[in-house]
Amino acid sequence: MLDDTEEIHPLFHGAPQTTEFRKLRKRLVREVREAVETFGMVRPGDRWLVCLSGGKDSYTLLAILHELKWRGLLPVDLLACNLDQGQPGFPATVLPEFLTRMGVPHRIEYADTYSVVVEKVPQGRTYCSLCSRLRRGNLYRIAREEGCSTVVLGHHRDDILETFFMNLFHGGRLAAMPPRLLNEDGDLFVCRPLAFVAEEDCARFAKAMNYPIIPCDLCGSQEGLQRLQVKALLDTWERRSPGRRNVMFRALMNVRPSHLADPSLFDFAALAAGSRAGAGDADNSSEFGGSG
Repeated sequence: MLDDTEEIHPLFHGAPQTTEFRKLRKRLVREVREAVETFGMVRPGDRWLVCLSGGKDSYTLLAILHELKWRGLLPVDLLACNLDQGQPGFPATVLPEFLTRMGVPHRIEYADTYSVVVEKVPQGRTYCSLCSRLRRGNLYRIAREEGCSTVVLGHHRDDILETFFMNLFHGGRLAAMPPRLLNEDGDLFVCRPLAFVAEEDCARFAKAMNYPIIPCDLCGSQEGLQRLQVKALLDTWERRSPGRRNVMFRALMNVRPSHLADPSLFDFAALAAGSRAGAGDADNSSEFGGSG
């Protein structure tokens, strides 16, 4: 049982014994397990590279994955990895000391991508795109060197929703972060086991566990990022209508190509009278809506 304090992974030592925290912990374990099963992330015997930035999300990811493995529910090997990107003032000793103390197998890699990003990106532009590409390339390399089949990232439900709206508003496409994908070279999977987890729960969990949080000063110092604007919009919707984020995420899992407008996904020209393909749903009350 998750409440059994006699048998617990070191990552959970010192956990609060309150009912509220136990409920939070159970919810996180349930949601991560559900995502792993729903999106077919596990191939027994594989090795996962668990990417650890030092933020609240990656600490939560690390703890819950080790909890599942500790309970015999995740039949894979886990290797934690932090990529030190050379940011000035980065506390390089925090993560290796923490991981060693927790008994977590890990690899710390130094790659000065910070200098490259600062040199290449014009002043006033966001660093995120180039930074993430450089980070991804290094993580793929490390995964191959370590014999890992899967790169595991700490993106949660809110990250996925924000990316969807970023693409909608600024990219002109309907796309988000997939919970599981195969990289372009076809040799590595990328998984996001926190796909069903709310950012707020990650923050509450990491704070309650008093994990040594390391902020990202590279992008966090830049104001007016489009992602922050989207986050503020989603926060407003959530305050006005609690549960809105869950509803929107469920929509990403309930796609109807015949009710969108992409001819590469649905053959509108082939529609014929008497056919049920693409027929309007009985509950589609907005079929004749709009101001036209």
